[in-house]
Amino acid sequence: MNDVPAEPVGGGRSRLSGAVPERSIIEIRGLTKTYANGFQALRDVDLDIRQGEIFALLGPNGAGKTTLISIVCGIVNKIAGSVRVDGHDIVADYRAARRLIGLVPQELATDAFETVWNTVSFTRGLFGHRRNPELIARILDDLSLSDKKDSTIMSLSGGMKRRVMIAKALAHEPAVLFLDEPTAGVDVELRRGMWDVVLELRRAGVTIILTTHYIAEAEELADRVGVINNGEIVLVEDKERLMQRFAQKRLSLRLSQPITELPESLAGMGVTLAADGGEIHYAFDANGERTGITDLLNAVRAAGLTFHDLDTRQNSLEDIFVGLVKRPAR
Repeated sequence: MNDVPAEPVGGGRSRLSGAVPERSIIEIRGLTKTYANGFQALRDVDLDIRQGEIFALLGPNGAGKTTLISIVCGIVNKIAGSVRVDGHDIVADYRAARRLIGLVPQELATDAFETVWNTVSFTRGLFGHRRNPELIARILDDLSLSDKKDSTIMSLSGGMKRRVMIAKALAHEPAVLFLDEPTAGVDVELRRGMWDVVLELRRAGVTIILTTHYIAEAEELADRVGVINNGEIVLVEDKERLMQRFAQKRLSLRLSQPITELPESLAGMGVTLAADGGEIHYAFDANGERTGITDLLNAVRAAGLTFHDLDTRQNSLEDIFVGLVKRPAR
């Protein structure tokens, strides 16, 4: 993707340097939403999204991700709190706020009998922009949709339909792009292609908020990560700092002979036994001065156990995420 947009969108600056501007383009304060059936989807949420960053919003099903996005985009009404997009209140100054936002929802909601070109062009007109065939052509080209511009939506594969949704969201040149599960149901090759598109948009100055069940996407793309659970923001942190703060490694020893239970001396060291009895696991702080591995290996030998293989594995963002959402609700 080389030409969309030619200049940073919405007053952002190029991200080619990799530096994340500190100015908040979205400011959320005290956001609360309770549905008619009594379900409280959001509980007093405070959140700032920085201009020009990729922000990954992670959470299990029902955590409040889609509700939060829907409120910011003006699709769902809030009960309490405030949301400002580049200084525009989403209620008092709805039109100005909404013009700054592009949304790629989970659902593939398009006119099945319309062509790709007309669908994307029509969306631009909905936001009051003049026709710009050159821009639409560039967007389609960057999303590898040029050869499908005259095809009907119903004739496209699921991955191509997802790309059309992104093209529609970009047609009015938004400063902020919400991607709600953008690669759901998309094969690995197309998913990688979409990652490239997202990174190019970020370089062009577009702020991107991404929700995904593929935690590897967040680990690959995000500048910062937010975790939401039970309608509450559990954590917001720079991805690299988060990975370092929760840095943990696991040492696995493959035993020469399976055992039915751990010797008491090992159990007291925090070692766990695999279900098949053939492997023991030991977690340690990767940043700590002492890992305890030497003591562990000595204890293994003292217990009369032998092993024929060992390996270590670094905590992934998925491991951190699972640990955070397992915490009991308040």
